Amino acid sequence: MSADPQVPSARREELLELAYAYVLRNGMAAMSLRPLAEAVGSSPRVLLYLFGSKDGLVRALLGRSRTEELALLARVRAEGGGPAEVIEGLWGWLAAPQRRDLLRLWAEGYARSLVEPDGPWAGFAAQGVQDWIEVLGGVLGPKGDPTEVLATLRGALLDLLATGDVERTTVAVRRTLARM
Repeated sequence: MSADPQVPSARREELLELAYAYVLRNGMAAMSLRPLAEAVGSSPRVLLYLFGSKDGLVRALLGRSRTEELALLARVRAEGGGPAEVIEGLWGWLAAPQRRDLLRLWAEGYARSLVEPDGPWAGFAAQGVQDWIEVLGGVLGPKGDPTEVLATLRGALLDLLATGDVERTTVAVRRTLARM
């Protein structure tokens, strides 16, 4: 018998937060239940009970990552300002060194959802694009091109992860903003 993975419990939420911190540090590509369970002070059996399966745990972790992303997008909407200022603030948040683990997890989830479209990663990339296009469209207004801005941000983020060059990638983002 397993718990309903849709029904929140204090223990499930606690383990989800601990597991999320673990995958931010270690990634999910080679995640194994035994080392994860040991790192979060649990057992594989408890994780399977609470999340239904390893795929259920992966979906919950991606959902947790998405919650953080949506909170950022909500903050961007709430802060207001002109489009260039809002997007530059967004870039500053994303490019901050303390976000590297989150960005690596995003890149991993994005890529895996493209190559494993039927697995627990299903829809992660497409839903992320939809969320960002919606928010950027609201920031830019009817004359802006949210796809251009999103493509610039995503490309700059991947470049930043590959090289660590914040200065060069920030210049590229600012050049796009200057054309708006």
